[in-house]
Order: sequence, then structure tokens, then C-alpha cells
Amino acid sequence: MPDSETSSAVSSERDPATGYPKPPSREFKARGSFVKRCTGCNLPVLNCLCPYRVEAQSVARVWLLTHSLEHNKPTNTGRLIGDVLTETQVFTWYRTTPDEGLLALLADERYAPFVIFPDDQPDYADRVVNIEAVQEAKVQARIPVFIILDGTWRQARRIFRKSPYLANLPVLPLRTQRETRYRLRKPASSAHLCTAEVAIELLRQSGDVNAAEVLDDYFEVFNASYAASRGYHKLHELSPAMRRLLERREA
Repeated sequence: MPDSETSSAVSSERDPATGYPKPPSREFKARGSFVKRCTGCNLPVLNCLCPYRVEAQSVARVWLLTHSLEHNKPTNTGRLIGDVLTETQVFTWYRTTPDEGLLALLADERYAPFVIFPDDQPDYADRVVNIEAVQEAKVQARIPVFIILDGTWRQARRIFRKSPYLANLPVLPLRTQRETRYRLRKPASSAHLCTAEVAIELLRQSGDVNAAEVLDDYFEVFNASYAASRGYHKLHELSPAMRRLLERREA
């Protein structure tokens, strides 16, 4: 029989949500890996994001299905959504073992989940809906849920194709003229929005305008703060987004 110390070690190597062994973690060795970071926001303490964190309410929910390699990246914007919308759910994607918590939520009739994904292939054209479907869910007294596949485009496509539990859900493509303002990774196209920007546009288009505005300002401050910290530059002057968030905190 294993002793308690051994059992504890084994337990720590498993995902608490699924009980499935955690994938090997990759040590973060990118530029800035030795910078002192805030334990609250994970940004360099030089430009901590915590003073600008503001919570907002929305009718629609966001569930992030996050590739395991994204969790340890400080530049991942998915966590910004959870900072603002506290009912956001985050699930780690595994190729062979789905998260039981996610499966239970998908089976809950209170929710109307939509997989956010482009409608660029014909084999799932019958599942594609538009933003009006979100309003219809609200009329039916169901809670609309945006399932955002959180990872690179290649990872997101793999999640979409290799997750049978998503196969019968409606697919909602994001249609927007917004171009990315994300500075921390170079996108293949200016039309490729980061995770937080996708959530912002979905919230705005579905009627959760206040939540979208708060998240947009929070993303803008994150974007500027992280970019400045990469150059070891302290931001002294408050930006318009910073001022709006501080005013909301004081209200």
C-alpha cells in the first residue's frame, strides 16, 4: 500500500477536474521568464494589472476549452475573461478524456451552448447559426453560452475536430470588422482575434454591452501594461481605459 506522501505526489500529477494524468508541463523559458510577476494577475510587478480589475455581469456565459499548452503562457488572454466575468468556466482539453464537469454542463437544459468556430468547411454547414440564435435562447429562458476554443488556430481546429461531445452543438462563427489590437503575439492575420477579443465581440453583439466594454478596457490595459513591461518601461500616465476602470471601481 502506498504511503500518504506517495499518494499525495501521485494526486498532484493529476488534473483535479478529470482525475486524468496531467500532460508534461513545459517550463516557461521565453523572454521575461525570470521577471518578478504579481501572483494576482501574473503580469510583471512593474505594471501590475490588479488595480484595474473590475467585475461585470452578463446574461451570456463563457466557457473556455483551453489547450493544455496555453495554461502556463503569461500572454494568454483567456484568464482576463474570468477576471471580469466571474462565472466563466475553464476546462482543459484532453484528446481522449473529456472533462466530466463540462459534459455535465452540456447536458444541463438550462444552458444553450454555442461552439465559436469559423464556418469555412462544408461538413458542418448544417450546424452553423448566426447571432440571432443567441437572442432566441434568451427568449426561451435559457442561458446562452459561448464555448471558445482557447489556443492557437492549429490547436483550436484540433479541439474542434477531435472532441465528439462538441459534434452536435450549434456552431457560431464570429462575424466582425474588428482587427486585432493584441501586441504580444504576432497573428497570421489582423482578422485573427485573441481569445479575449473574441469574447468582447460576442458579448457586444449579443447585447451584453456593458460587460463587453469593461472587458475591452481591461484587455487594453493588459495589452499596454505587458508590452511596456517587456521593455522594462513603467507606465506612469493613466490611459483612457485605465481611467474608466478606476472610475468603475470607485463607483
